[in-house]
Amino acid sequence: MGILETILDQMSSLNKAKRNFIAAILMNLIYVRGKANFRNLSRYSDYHEKTYSRWFRSDFDFVKFNQLSLKHLKENTLIAAVDCSFISKSGKHTYDLDKFYNGKQGKAEKGLEISTLALIDVTYNTAYNLSTRQTCPVTEPNKTRVDQYLSHIKQDHMSLPKNVHHLVADGYYSKTKFINGIIDLNLDFIGKLRHDANLRWLYEGNQKPLGRHKLYAGKVKFDDLNDFDLVDEIKGIKLYTTIVNIPCFKRNLRIVS
Repeated sequence: MGILETILDQMSSLNKAKRNFIAAILMNLIYVRGKANFRNLSRYSDYHEKTYSRWFRSDFDFVKFNQLSLKHLKENTLIAAVDCSFISKSGKHTYDLDKFYNGKQGKAEKGLEISTLALIDVTYNTAYNLSTRQTCPVTEPNKTRVDQYLSHIKQDHMSLPKNVHHLVADGYYSKTKFINGIIDLNLDFIGKLRHDANLRWLYEGNQKPLGRHKLYAGKVKFDDLNDFDLVDEIKGIKLYTTIVNIPCFKRNLRIVS
């Protein structure tokens, strides 16, 4: 409780009443049994369910709260990660209800989705949530969900520690629009390519004195790793890397196999 109060005291935008409520509810959520609705929460605290309802209408800067909670990690080796979570939901009146991809079922289903930006402590192999935003249904014709995920990163990337220079995501985020947006934020993107991704070797041989220089030297094939650089071998697993060109992203990138 002392650590929680110390963090809340650093948030100057909170008055005493709101600090007390936030401290009470965060502790209450740890040991409450059953559904975390207002009535049930009121059984485990001194606040009435109407008080919960009233306070939940006001804003709270969870990103700032998480940032202050994790500032002790700034000396560790950190990277950022982004991913989405899905929960099925029936009905017609739930806020931002739409069809989202459910990775567990491998298909799109009706429900709710959140996008989460997290910090990963590489030293201790632990992840910490920094920011979570609910995904909204796409209503503008020229916008996609990738724009929403990128907007989430743009909105909260300033809360990342200064020693964070890499963002990790799964294969869905390996799209030109997302990668370019992340690079514009001065972050290096680490993702996964399709198994059939079109990759080209960079040409490093002699050039003709006249005419356009040769840029590429054929497609990359992973059945022959002789042209790759061996980085390390861990428990019998060899790690290879090299720099190649990928036409769909219109850029060179480092791949690891």
